Amino acid sequence: MKEKIIELQNRWADGIIKMGELSSNKDSLKSFANDFLDKMYDFDGDQLLFKPTKASEIQFRNTKEKTLSYFIGGENRECNEDDGFALAKWNKITFDNSQIRIIDDLGFAMGNYSFENESTRIKVEYSFGYKEVNSSIKIFLHHSSIPYKK
Repeated sequence: MKEKIIELQNRWADGIIKMGELSSNKDSLKSFANDFLDKMYDFDGDQLLFKPTKASEIQFRNTKEKTLSYFIGGENRECNEDDGFALAKWNKITFDNSQIRIIDDLGFAMGNYSFENESTRIKVEYSFGYKEVNSSIKIFLHHSSIPYKK
């Protein structure tokens, strides 16, 4: 399962980058983002546990609509604070897993990931939970936050 988690992390990063590339074509962006979320996240089981990095008014998102709103924003966004995190046109996303633990049929990873584009590089802390759904690995827990600064 550890290898599948790392593979999913790479596909997740590629998908976020792709959303930025599609940002000028709203129809293609929305179609890709919907498909991406269906492949990456477990919306069919119990509620998704999602705490996005840049969310303060509505900190926790447990539906596909609110997750989509976070990543691509738009006129029909579910949460007014969402500008579309994926639309920052990230050109490199790197996962640095501190640890991956497998417990029965669940996988957990935590560490830092970095997001880079031409003008910005941010380091974000994450904890993800993964489970097998119909022979695929999907995210059921996603918590991201900016590191504490003293």
